Parts: sequence; C-alpha cells; structure tokens
Amino acid sequence: MQVEVAYARPDKQLILKVTVPEGTTALEAVKASGITGVFPEINPDEIDMGIFGKVIKKPESHTIHEGDRVELYRPLIIDPKQARLNRAKKKA
Repeated sequence: MQVEVAYARPDKQLILKVTVPEGTTALEAVKASGITGVFPEINPDEIDMGIFGKVIKKPESHTIHEGDRVELYRPLIIDPKQARLNRAKKKA
C-alpha cells in the first residue's frame, strides 16, 4: 500500500511516498521511508507523529492505512499562547 511520510522545517519541507505492506505501523513507515537520511536530527523512536494533523499517542502500535500521511512534528520552541501574548504586546 502507498503512504506518505512528511516533515517540515522552516527552511525545508519533504513528503516521501513509501510502499509498505498491510499492517505496517506509523513508526515502521517512518523508518522505511529513509527520511532520517535527509533530516538526521529526526529520532523516529522519540519524535511526535500524527496522521493528517491528528496526533498519534503510540506510533509503534498505530496501524496505518492506504493513502495515510504520517506527519512528524518538531517540538515547540514557545507556547502558542505566549507567542500570541508577545505579538499583542508588540502591537500595543
């Protein structure tokens, strides 16, 4: 089955198409994609993942389906609420 693995940094984004067998987990798809060769900072065993924007709690046991896009999420640098507060203070 065909799935996609996606990762984005501010300077570079990549979506890789991967063919995997039925019953593959999100973690296995990420490892099979070879995305760590392009983004060596990714640790598939520790990075947060999701399917089409919905976070997966246990990627090592979450079975993916045909056409899914496994997304890898970078850690937040600043809390979104704090970022909005900072922007509001700048405008005032």
